[in-house]
Amino acid sequence: MYSKEELAELIIKNPEEYNSYKKTAEELDLTELDFSNITLEEIDFSNCELAGTSFNDAHISNCNFTGADLNAADFTRANVVECDFSESILNGTDFSYAAVNYCNFTDADMAGCIVKEADLSDSDFSASQNLAATRADETTVWPDNEMLPEDFDTNYSKEDSDDEEDTVEADY
Repeated sequence: MYSKEELAELIIKNPEEYNSYKKTAEELDLTELDFSNITLEEIDFSNCELAGTSFNDAHISNCNFTGADLNAADFTRANVVECDFSESILNGTDFSYAAVNYCNFTDADMAGCIVKEADLSDSDFSASQNLAATRADETTVWPDNEMLPEDFDTNYSKEDSDDEEDTVEADY
C-alpha cells in the first residue's frame, strides 16, 4: 500500500508501475497533489479522488479520468490532448488558458467549470451535463456545434460576466 505522496512519485517517475498498481485499487486518494509543469501520458486516473489537484502548465495526453472527482482541480494553461473525462465531476475545475483538444466529456458534470480563454477545439461535450453552467468568456474557443449539446449557446454575453459590477445611481 502506497501513501499519497508515494503514488504521486510513481505517477511522475514510473507510470507503468502506477498503472499496474491502479488495476488492483478501485479508488485512490490523490487530492491536492501538485502535477504542475510535468508531462503525464497514458495515466489511469479513473475513479480517483483528484479534488484540488493542480495540473497547472502540465502536458497531459491519453490519460483516463473516467469517473474521477476533479472538483476544484486546476488545469490552468495545461495542454490536454485525447483524454477521457467521461462521468467525471468537474465542478469548479479551472481550465483557464488551457488547450483541451480531442477529449471526451460524455456525462461529465461541468457545473461551475471555468473555461475562460480556453481552446476546447475538437473535444466532445455533446453528452456532457451542465455545460451551460460553465464560466466562459468571449475568447473561449468552442468545438463545432455537433460536439456540443443541441441547446447550448456559445455566444458570450457581458451580462454573464463575473467582472461586471452592479452600479446604483443615488438620488441626491
